[in-house]
Amino acid sequence: MAILNDKGIKNVILAGEIINKIFKEIKKIDLRGMKTIELNDMIHEIIIEHNARPAFLNYRGFPKSACISLNDEVVHGIPDNRVIKDGDLVKIDIGVIYDGYIADAAQTFIAGSVSENVLRFVILTKEALKKGIGMAKAGNHVSDISRAIQTFIESNGYSVVRELTGHGVGRMLHEEPMIPNFVTDGPDTELAPGMALAIEPMTSMGSFEVRTARNGWTIMTRDGSLSSHFEDTIIILKKGIINATRVVEG
Repeated sequence: MAILNDKGIKNVILAGEIINKIFKEIKKIDLRGMKTIELNDMIHEIIIEHNARPAFLNYRGFPKSACISLNDEVVHGIPDNRVIKDGDLVKIDIGVIYDGYIADAAQTFIAGSVSENVLRFVILTKEALKKGIGMAKAGNHVSDISRAIQTFIESNGYSVVRELTGHGVGRMLHEEPMIPNFVTDGPDTELAPGMALAIEPMTSMGSFEVRTARNGWTIMTRDGSLSSHFEDTIIILKKGIINATRVVEG
């Protein structure tokens, strides 16, 4: 578990700014008709242009610079020649390394139009991230974040995925503490100034159960339900936080 010094905090913020810029560019695009590999290549180029590196590329063998997951795919979708269609939920997860420090964030984009029920589901998943971040403060515990996300999502009739969690970030992509989106009986770390946390509700319109695709990477809902994913990297301060990636603010 890393406690960031001033340089680390600065560089996580700079990495987060790059991710925020990428998401702003994606929002300008009509995703319908695009291949997921085209999105990946665009993301890769922007990261390189900002003198940074994609954190996901070759991480534990992952072959691309971004995770792009469609519809019932929760996370870790591998960009390829699939074409994004009207009504697709496009989950884009990006990690950036800037001068040795990492920020990590994700958004669910809607290609074209969806039903009111699906739109509500996506909006509420983003709101769950906001609820979780609201409990991320020095002196609180990981369980405060977990409880806020779980309570909000389940009270609205959806499920939180249990096999995947948020995590600490800093020098490494995945550091302690793990941040489940549900309350567990495991360790309950107290939050302290200097911690950088990737908080990321991953939700399902149906069951929380998931399976792994044949490619060995992509995690999908077991019942084929639509999923949504939002993530921000935040830094705990003595008073308040810094949101390095600002997904909930967009």
